[in-house]
Amino acid sequence: MLLFLFEYLSQHVSGFAVFQYLSFRGILGVLTALAISLLVGPVMIRKLNYYQIGQAVRDDGPQSHLSKSGTPTMGGALILVAIFTSTLLWSDLRNPFVWTVLLVTAIFGAVGWVDDYRKVIERNPRGLPARWKYFWQSVAGLGAAIFLYMIADSPVDTQLFFPFFKNVSWQMGAFFIVLTYFVIVGSSNAVNLTDGLDGLAILPTVMVGAALGLIAYLTGNIKFAEYLHIPYVAGAGELIVICGALAGAGLGFLWFNTYPAQVFMGDVGALALGATLGTVAVITRHEIVFFIMGGIFVLETVSVILQVASFKLTGRRIFRMAPIHHHFELKGWPEPRVIVRFWIITVVLVLFGLATLKLR
Repeated sequence: MLLFLFEYLSQHVSGFAVFQYLSFRGILGVLTALAISLLVGPVMIRKLNYYQIGQAVRDDGPQSHLSKSGTPTMGGALILVAIFTSTLLWSDLRNPFVWTVLLVTAIFGAVGWVDDYRKVIERNPRGLPARWKYFWQSVAGLGAAIFLYMIADSPVDTQLFFPFFKNVSWQMGAFFIVLTYFVIVGSSNAVNLTDGLDGLAILPTVMVGAALGLIAYLTGNIKFAEYLHIPYVAGAGELIVICGALAGAGLGFLWFNTYPAQVFMGDVGALALGATLGTVAVITRHEIVFFIMGGIFVLETVSVILQVASFKLTGRRIFRMAPIHHHFELKGWPEPRVIVRFWIITVVLVLFGLATLKLR
């Protein structure tokens, strides 16, 4: 929004031309979203406490979690407000990728909001029935996949690229829609499964989002893309603003969500942020690298799949409790230890994922 104003002003005052640089607007995206989160966060927490919008805690989980009952939830709405405000202020709104990511984020956030509302406000432990939750997730994921397929104007836009190899790719054709659907919906639910401990999901989301922002900047620059032998996607660089806003909003939220949490993210935040990451990964053609960097999200999801499959097939559980972060808690690890070690693993995986950009 402000970009249009500064483009006009730069015709008269050359100093305003700095706002045309993606790197500068990416930094502004981080700082704006961070400021909104830090300033609005205390007000939001007071409002949530006033209206008694508190988290219900299961009594079959770790006993240490019982003390968290009543902690304000649905705080993910703060993250989304910060992301949308910052993105609308600093991004180029003529870019279709920006609107694709924002729309996907909004729809997944709405699904999470309805689920949280039914659980917390209406006191319905089931929340939004699973069939309807997955239906609306599928509508958004499939809609984004079809739209991205339709606007693809280069063979690169529908190819699957493999890290570590310069010239190895698979032209997916219409299968691009299927892969995109599973990446968006899968990453959304993976982040949601990870969001079970104070700050466990948000910092890995910030780190992966920041890395995807860097990747978006590189893939959107033809010179960097050619030098690194990565796909060049025209217009993808603009996503650095959204990724920067996600990183800033997430860091601001972590200020209040770190152990012991003053507020929880809820499905409204977790589902939306996961979908955002998945959509950016698809647009930048780095789905496999995204899976590497988001290894914690993959691990949490696989642990649930294995647990359910094992119990249904054999009647026995592999883990003491799934997702796997609860398994380590029940083994005696203090919650902060689980959180920080998962953070450390994410740092390593993100660095490894970024290294694949050069190791080709």
